Amino acid sequence: MKNNDTIKVIVSGGGTGGHIFPAIAIANGIRDRYPNSDILFIGANGRMEMEKVPKAGYKIIGLNVQGLSRKSMLKNIPILVKFFLSMKKAKKIIKNFKPDFVVGVGGYASGAVLKAAVSQHIPAIIQEQNSFPGKTNIMLSKNVDAICVAYSGLEKYFPKEKIVMTGNPIRKEFLNITPKADEAFEYFGIKDRSKPVVLIVGGSQGALAINNAIAKDLQKYVDAGCFVIWQVGKTYLPTAKEQLNDNYGDSVWCSDFIYRMDLAYSVADMVISRAGAIAISELCAVGLPAILIPLPTAAENHQMKNAQALADKGAALIVENDKAEQELSNVAISLLNDGEKLQSLGTNIKKLAITDAVDRILNIIETKILNK
Repeated sequence: MKNNDTIKVIVSGGGTGGHIFPAIAIANGIRDRYPNSDILFIGANGRMEMEKVPKAGYKIIGLNVQGLSRKSMLKNIPILVKFFLSMKKAKKIIKNFKPDFVVGVGGYASGAVLKAAVSQHIPAIIQEQNSFPGKTNIMLSKNVDAICVAYSGLEKYFPKEKIVMTGNPIRKEFLNITPKADEAFEYFGIKDRSKPVVLIVGGSQGALAINNAIAKDLQKYVDAGCFVIWQVGKTYLPTAKEQLNDNYGDSVWCSDFIYRMDLAYSVADMVISRAGAIAISELCAVGLPAILIPLPTAAENHQMKNAQALADKGAALIVENDKAEQELSNVAISLLNDGEKLQSLGTNIKKLAITDAVDRILNIIETKILNK
């Protein structure tokens, strides 16, 4: 397989930024290495990939698929019907598009597409971001060609011979962050460049506990001389706007979503974040001091495990979700005032970065599929 050859690829998955952004990073890597590649995304209708993927420059087709209900078996009957209809549609898409291989990154659509692909003997790989994999990936793991992972110990769930440690793919723009870039100050409207910048991200859809803690204490950050960049998610945005109401002058930038996260990272002195796998991979790559608030309802409490792995290496601080309103802002402001601690956290988290995950994944694709 030569770099100027045309290859056709289907990338499937989404639901949250934790699935979508790795998918886009892999697609960008394929396009860079094979400029003549034809890449098609398949996602779930009504989910954020239907907006974010076209903005990244790729075609996407939506399936009417959703996750199973854990509370009511009766509710799962129409959901299962949707899944089988989605799989039927996915088979038709695959038959018409004729991909050389399929990449599944998790999310509602990924299961239907991977299942359809392997049933038609199309080569496929799974990219599993988390330390605790989803049930769909576990079920499909025996039939795919390779499983690219970011955490050790996954042989409990996947066939050992198919697991490859690659790390999580992150977008190329995070690999060469220019600290305190002029463009970033302009983008966020930061007039006083001497202010420390606190970046707050509760995941692509926001995080209620984090948002409530920040809303309660915004004045503390302003009084401490900070500039706050606050991603709140769509649901919380009306509340945040009401809270702000021009009360904080030139000290707060607030939006439902940050499209130029590279600029946010470049200007931030500290990050407050959930402890999702992709968020942590990005923080390691950019080497920013972080306070992590793990999502307590994450499967097998894997966000706490992610955060603890960093904290044990002196690479992040942890504030528990149910203590965020009482403790988060005091911990954050105290950290901002401790230059030595900030530097230590930044240095230690940078040591944990895997910055060539996309290349590792593409090498696996070439070895196990394209050059077979």
